[in-house]
Amino acid sequence: MGSKPIQNKIMCIRLVTVLVILGISAALAQTPAQTWPPLPTSGFISGRPATDKDVIDGNAVFALRAYGVPFGKPLDVAIPQYAYLRKRGREPIAVIVVQAELGKGLKIFGVRDLNGKGATAKESELQLLGTHPPD
Repeated sequence: MGSKPIQNKIMCIRLVTVLVILGISAALAQTPAQTWPPLPTSGFISGRPATDKDVIDGNAVFALRAYGVPFGKPLDVAIPQYAYLRKRGREPIAVIVVQAELGKGLKIFGVRDLNGKGATAKESELQLLGTHPPD
């Protein structure tokens, strides 16, 4: 009869241990550890539309052209800056905005993820965060 209370205590300790581990895991899953790099000092376009040469040189993600004629207009947006790319049904992706242009009434942004992979985004897919690393 003396071993029953000991078994109950062991079960309680095991249960508490499991709950603590689950609580820590859940907390870690809810707070993604995001380390933002410094903004680049080159490799972006600001104040003018990008050209094909800019894309080839790695300074832009896209060049807006129709029938060989550039038609993009630069947007009045701080470049480079931090942002989240929010594609429908996916987790937000930390990116650096490296270009912003208006083309045929559509605001288009060139971004690079933190590994350097380039992509384009519409204004509705981007959450601009500014020029200081987000918390």
